Formats: sequence, C-alpha cells, structure tokens
Amino acid sequence: MNFFNITALPAIALFSTTLLVSACQAAPGTTTAGTASVSPPSVAAATQDLPLITVHKSPDCGCCGVWVEHVRAAGFPVRVNDTEDTLAIKQRLGIPDEMLSCHTAEVEGYVVEGHVPVADIQRLLSERPAARGLVLPGMPIGSPGMESPDGYRQSFTVGLLEQDGKVSGFSQHP
Repeated sequence: MNFFNITALPAIALFSTTLLVSACQAAPGTTTAGTASVSPPSVAAATQDLPLITVHKSPDCGCCGVWVEHVRAAGFPVRVNDTEDTLAIKQRLGIPDEMLSCHTAEVEGYVVEGHVPVADIQRLLSERPAARGLVLPGMPIGSPGMESPDGYRQSFTVGLLEQDGKVSGFSQHP
C-alpha cells in the first residue's frame, strides 16, 4: 500500500523541478536561518565522524542553501554540486516524479530528496533500512530551508523510498 494519497498525485505532479526552483528564486531573502522553526539537532553530532552529504541543487536556489546550512549545523560535511540539470540526477537516482522537490542529496548510498530534517537523515543512517532513501515532495512551509518569518508551519510527512519505488511513511512532522 502506498503511503501517499493517490488522488493527490495530479496536484503533486504540478511541482516539477522547474516550478520548484522558480519558487525558491521567487522570494529571495524570505527564508533565513535566523527564523528557523525546525531546529537542527544538537551539535554534539559534530564530534563524531559523520559521512559526507553531496547536495545537487540549482546555483540560484536560496532555500536549498539554507537547507545545506541546516545539515552542516548538525556536523555533517557537505559538498554542493550546483547544476542546472537537477532532473537528470533525480532520474538517475530513481526518484518518482510525484516525490520531486528542489534539491537532491546523496549520503552513504541513500538518496535524500527535498527539505528533509537532519534528524530523519540521522535516523536513516542509524537504522540502515533496505531502501533507496528519504523523500519529502514539494516544499512544505516550516521544513528546514522553508522557514516562515512568522513561524507558520505546515505538517508534513517524510517518506521512505523503498527499493521497488513505493513510498511508505518514515516520520511525521506537525
């Protein structure tokens, strides 16, 4: 059973990579690390040897840059691959069209699509499920990198992208 509502797929499909990147570019300066409503985990993780996270993003996407800082604040080393062709990377990694967001990361053989909180990445690396990785489609307000100055947050669900391409629930964020 697919965790996400099938009737919502046409609406989700509207979030193509081009539209998502345009949304990031449309409101420069509206997302700042100082207004974060999703706090990164303790920097105690920085004392450990954490794996490198490679982030593929558009060079002009501000929200992706804020997400990168969210991950770095947790102690992860990050390599940024600025590219205009993020869709080719998403296709190579097998991310379903209805699960697309504005940036894609790779860490220890897993894919992380979108504004996934670093606590979920840490859990993924700790539990090591037999899966492709994590997905957070779209750009939910209040997710890391998409903070709202007034503190407004949408609830969102991070999905576990199974080896067969199906998505099941991994974590819920109020």
